[in-house]
Amino acid sequence: MPADGRFLKACRREQAGGTPVWFMRQAGRYMPEYRALRRRHSILDLCHHPDLAAEVTLQPIHRLGVDAAILFADILLPFEPLGLGLSFAEGEGPQIARPIRSAADVAALPPVDPLEDLAYVLEAIRHVVAALPAGIPLIGFAGAPFTLASYAIEGGASRGFAATKRFMHTEPRAWHALLERLAELVGRYLAAQAEAGARALQLFDSWVGCLAPEDYREYVQPHSRRAIELARAAGVPVIHFATDTAGFLEDFAAAGGDVIGVDWRIPLDVAWQRIGSARAIQGNLDPAVLLGPLSTIETRTRDILARAGGRAGHIFNLGHGVLPETPVEALQAVVELVHGQ
Repeated sequence: MPADGRFLKACRREQAGGTPVWFMRQAGRYMPEYRALRRRHSILDLCHHPDLAAEVTLQPIHRLGVDAAILFADILLPFEPLGLGLSFAEGEGPQIARPIRSAADVAALPPVDPLEDLAYVLEAIRHVVAALPAGIPLIGFAGAPFTLASYAIEGGASRGFAATKRFMHTEPRAWHALLERLAELVGRYLAAQAEAGARALQLFDSWVGCLAPEDYREYVQPHSRRAIELARAAGVPVIHFATDTAGFLEDFAAAGGDVIGVDWRIPLDVAWQRIGSARAIQGNLDPAVLLGPLSTIETRTRDILARAGGRAGHIFNLGHGVLPETPVEALQAVVELVHGQ
């Protein structure tokens, strides 16, 4: 196994010889190489073919000089073996043909075995690991139970999550049954990714910030905790990421994770104080800053680094994914600046 580089050392809050940096969605639409592939293949085609998924995963490594690769996949891939009917509409995002709207829908969900039903993802991991430079680990990932449930219930992306919250409050038994199913699936899926070669894992709870703190504690936290427990049993660090969690950051961190991801809505030093020094932290540049002038990018990046204060356990990242219109040069500038500190 290759020697641990800066990223894995930071996950363990060890002195890493500098701050590691990678970017969520670093394999994606802002890269000309990716857009060229997308002209010939759909998103699901790229995900379903391990050689193509590996190619996309590897594209940013040499181009950006980041300290970790993130697997190219989609958090909704488990919806296919669950029979929910996943597709992607151009310009509209994911569409769920058979959304979950009742307790009967939850009870009808079939069992899923990640080793068989998502084997193509695990094969892509093996392809990537074989091709990565020494010292650059691969991060595997999955969607958290709440975020998956919200897509399944809404039938796609949502702004207000009204259907999700209605189901949560009016069908609490079915809600918990659904999230229990998803937590077991996600936890086993993440563990399988680690067994295939991923050396860190990230649980994405992208939309959980829509909840009130008391609803997070009652309806979500136990299920996220279960998924993370299953993932951590694989013996690799787990990053727990969400957006808009400043209102219940302590509760979010208490659900688990070796590293807690935070977005730009809270200063990094304030967030680290609230989650405690026993956790590493990831973040937290606003992705939109990368659309601005280099002077602003440098100022905001230096501010985050100053707030981290050189303490072991900081992984520089954005507060969410790279925006499609982001110039490659902006990401390169951030990497050079972070590595130069």
